[in-house]
Amino acid sequence: MKLKVLVVDDEPQIRKQLKIAMEGYGYEVLAASNGKDAITQAAQENPDMVILDILLGSQPDGLEVCRKLREWSKVPVIMLSVVDDVKTKVEALHTGADDYLTKPFSVKELEARMQAIIRRVAVESITNPHAEIEVGNLYINLANRVVKVQGEEVHLTPTEYNLLHLLASNPGKVLTHRMILSEVWGKEYSKKHHYVRVFINQLRKKLQENPSPNIRYIINEPGVGYRFVSPN
Repeated sequence: MKLKVLVVDDEPQIRKQLKIAMEGYGYEVLAASNGKDAITQAAQENPDMVILDILLGSQPDGLEVCRKLREWSKVPVIMLSVVDDVKTKVEALHTGADDYLTKPFSVKELEARMQAIIRRVAVESITNPHAEIEVGNLYINLANRVVKVQGEEVHLTPTEYNLLHLLASNPGKVLTHRMILSEVWGKEYSKKHHYVRVFINQLRKKLQENPSPNIRYIINEPGVGYRFVSPN
């Protein structure tokens, strides 16, 4: 079965170029020229991935589209932009994007990043596939990819889940930034430390960590990386 990709860009030539190229790689390609159409197609067509330009020339822009998608969908999102600065990249990741690619880019690189995300989503449990982890108010079922806090299910994006999976599968062990980037994003991301910081912060919010009542599941090891607390 072909994977379905939704391409969202307000430039007709880019939509056409990506459609032809992605179809050449064997994907089924949908296209949208604005944010409203993108949200509608995402809801109706349930794509396997979204390629989303940040600057769409009208509202909602790409960042807002991503925020809205994250209200109900875990679909992987790769952001595109002519802006190449860390602040914009971090903002895109904060909205729920899984990756960020700066224009101009090669279609080969885009497809390689798509494949990296597809592999991450398809990764099975690296420990016991039936393992369940319980720490404080946090419950993780590695077989069913279910995460609950205080009995309520928490909806994580594929990248957020894979990051939590990696940490929780190695309780008490310090995982370096490089190790986390290599395992969750791929070796080519070994220097993008801001990716880890952004997604760790997002995880902490969703897991309802709070330093006041001392609720901590992910511990920061300054200058080294992070470790997941050992189960009680």
